[in-house]
Amino acid sequence: MKLIIQIPCFNEEETLAETVADLPKAIDGVDTIEILVIDDGSSDRTQEVARAAGVHHVVAHNHNMGLARAFATGVEHALHLGADIIVNTDADNQYNGGDIPALVRPILDHNADIVVGDRQTDQIQHFSPIKKKLQRLGSGVVRALSGTDVPDAVSGFRAIRRDAAIRLNIVSSYSYTVETLIQAGMKKMNVLSVPVRTKQVERPSRLFKSMRGFIQAQLTTMMRMYAMFKPLRFFFYIGLTLAFIGILPILRFLVAYIIGDGSGMIQSLILGGVLLMMGFTTLIAALVADLVGRNRQLIEETLERVRRIELQNNDRRE
Repeated sequence: MKLIIQIPCFNEEETLAETVADLPKAIDGVDTIEILVIDDGSSDRTQEVARAAGVHHVVAHNHNMGLARAFATGVEHALHLGADIIVNTDADNQYNGGDIPALVRPILDHNADIVVGDRQTDQIQHFSPIKKKLQRLGSGVVRALSGTDVPDAVSGFRAIRRDAAIRLNIVSSYSYTVETLIQAGMKKMNVLSVPVRTKQVERPSRLFKSMRGFIQAQLTTMMRMYAMFKPLRFFFYIGLTLAFIGILPILRFLVAYIIGDGSGMIQSLILGGVLLMMGFTTLIAALVADLVGRNRQLIEETLERVRRIELQNNDRRE
């Protein structure tokens, strides 16, 4: 059983060594533990610090491509290195490395495909009340969209079983946290959560510049993922809503016309007609999107088979 702990990095020379030192050297049920650092176009000494800290593998992007791309690169590289379990943690040392055994235990016991570390944000003192409320709200929306029961949807501290990692396809360039959960739920993977400890991080987040930007990016990801996996339902409800709203002013015109005052309600007829056309157009788009979605599923299945063949050939060469 081989565990690879991957650490996406972007200018993390100050905290990376401490993060690596905090990682476990042995775990019951795991034969080999290796550390993989993904340097996402850092301009500092991140790679030199990683090698000096004794990490086993370093892979680098030529320029900054974003956290989601760094995560995806790490997963792909870990699979080619023969990882049976992949653990993702942050380079800023906010997660406690001593919790990794608890994080991987459900996978070792064959009870989970993905395990997410629950930071128990309600108990984190340096989180503001508004941040705690937004976290609860956002995680609730992700649970509803994905059908998973994860209380901390944006936690980056997570373990992934090899087979589940092969089936994941990251399309976002912003963050992988919400996207992987929605994908996992839609693909009927078993997702569990375990409580983990955190440390206060002094430096500001490099992922987002403001809370508003973070919310906008996550909402966009949620809508994109849901529309990708449930296109018929997504566009059907939009089209049905537009059509229903369009019928109301038309009914208003018809009532006025019957009582002999329709000439003053022509604007309602025009507005209703436009909304009704938009609704029917969206309903037609729902059918087209559903066909495109079916085609995407076939492409993903083909990609999964190709990936498995490549990994099998890689294992034979080794």
